[in-house]
This record gives sequence, structure tokens and C-alpha cells, in this order.
Amino acid sequence: MLDVVVVGAGPVGLACGIEATRAGLHTVVVDKGALANSLVGYPLHMEFFSTAELLEIGGHPFPSLRIKPTRTEALQYYRRVAKREDLNLRLYERVLRVEGDDGSFTVVTEKEALSCRKVIVVTGFFDVPNKLGVPGEELPKVTHYYREPYAYAGQQVAVIGAKNSAAIAALECHHYGAKVTLIHRGAELSNRIKYWILPDLTNRIKEGSITALLNAKVQEITARTLSVATPDGTQTLPNDYVLAMTGYRPDYSFLKSLSIAINRDASRTPQHDPETFETNRKGVYLAGTVCGGLHTSRWFIENGRFHAKQILQHIRTGAVEPQHLEQRHWKTAE
Repeated sequence: MLDVVVVGAGPVGLACGIEATRAGLHTVVVDKGALANSLVGYPLHMEFFSTAELLEIGGHPFPSLRIKPTRTEALQYYRRVAKREDLNLRLYERVLRVEGDDGSFTVVTEKEALSCRKVIVVTGFFDVPNKLGVPGEELPKVTHYYREPYAYAGQQVAVIGAKNSAAIAALECHHYGAKVTLIHRGAELSNRIKYWILPDLTNRIKEGSITALLNAKVQEITARTLSVATPDGTQTLPNDYVLAMTGYRPDYSFLKSLSIAINRDASRTPQHDPETFETNRKGVYLAGTVCGGLHTSRWFIENGRFHAKQILQHIRTGAVEPQHLEQRHWKTAE
């Protein structure tokens, strides 16, 4: 029997695997996709907003040619760390369900049933985009993931959203020759756009090279057009591609299949102890961004990586520091 199965091989999942393995626990890390699968899906030339030091796991230095490392450097770093730690990885193997109780779980994957004592769920949120919920959203020209601008040269591109991902997509597509319309339901651009990106976007809008429709909402997408409700009435725009940068959410259907309750707060956080990260299902833990529910800006690699030590301390000792006991709070779950 395994001691721990970690579901998710992103940076925080790897950190959990490292801590468990170093503690002498027989551990397997399972992921339905590639190693650091979310990073694989990031824009090809993306730079992290954080320094390399803040992305380190397991005490391994993260060498980078820049102050802010690139996606490629991060993928290489996490691959090397996993290899150096000799983690037991099972990639491209989807977890279907978890049966049993604390101390005697069976993690059922597409390929095998794994018996274990504890389960750590580190599934992030990047796989489930927030949908627009409008006719035509399923057309091939619509994507919720932006990789690179080259394919959009000379095309009519609508970018939906006004945070960092939307700002970067709009600017890069414009600089590579696309005719870009930025559509945002709010009255102004998000104040979360990074300070070195916002001036470029603002200036392109002011000069008219990027069209911005604010207080606007997409109503329908067709093969060649886009209908948008604006304060001046409905506009029908010529359109070749839609980049819906509307954010992402945890896979709530998977969490519920694991019998993890969802709190009724505005962020719909999965129910877990804030000190131990154990969920309402005893023996099943959460780590990383999934802990924040819809509040996807609460946890990042930078702070989520520390969940590993807290979880493993609880798995090994079953103890919580006494001064933290009164800080535990459970909200009524759905």
C-alpha cells in the first residue's frame, strides 16, 4: 500500500511529492496531463511576474537568465527537480474517483487502482475556463486559451476581458498585425493589469489602433460576426477569432465526486482546515490554487508551495499548533 497519492503534478503537487518522499513515505504523483501541465498551456513566450527565487520548490535553486523567468525556463526547472528527487510520477493518467476512508483509500485511475493511506489534491484551476454562456461559444474560432499571436496576423480578433491575460493577448495580436477589439463588461480596464503593461495598452486604445468597448457584453458569436451589447446599442462586428480571456475556475464536479464539500461563500472555496489543509473528508487534503475556489488570485506557486510542509506535518504527526486551534472555522457547505 502507498502512503500518499498526490493528484496533480504542477509545481505545488511536485512540492507535496518532494516533502512526502523526503519524509520516507511511499508516494506517487498522478496527473491527467504532462508534468506541470498548466505551464505547458501558458503563452509560449510568457514571463512570470515573480522572481525565480519565489518559484523554487524543494530548496533547489532556480537558475534564470532574467530577473523574471520564462515559461520555458520554468518547465525545464520543474522537470529537473522532479528527476533529481526521483519522484514516482504517473503522467497522462486521469484520476476517476477515490474510494474508501482515511487510512485505506483506493485512488481509481484510467489505468489502475492505487491503494493508499492519504490523498492530496492539487488540481489548480487552469483546466476549466469561465464560459461566456452565449450562442456560438463552441465555434472553432473561439478559444479560452491564448498561446501566441502569429496566427492572427491580418485577422479581425475580439479579445474579451480586461486583466493581464487579455491585455497581453490584445497587445501581442495588435503588434503582429491583427485588428483587435477589446471587449470588457466593466467601465474601465482592470487595476490588476501590471504597471509595465497598462501604459502600452492605454496608449494603443487612445490612438485608436486597438478598439475598446467598455460596459459591453457579447451576445452572440457567428462564423463571421460578433454581436455586442454596448451603452450605445447592439453592435455587430466583423470577426474572425475570439479570445475569451475570462478566467478559470476549479473543477468543482471533480471535487464533489471526491465528496469534498463546497462552501457557500462568494469564492465557493472547497471546505478545508486553514491550518492543516485537510478537507471535510478525513485523510484527503487540498493544496495550491484550488484552495481559493473562485478567488483564483489568492494562492499562487509563490505561496501555495508552502502548503506541502503544513500538510506533511499533519500527516506525520496528526498535530496542529495549539495557538492555531481557535482559528479553525468551517462554513456551511452545499
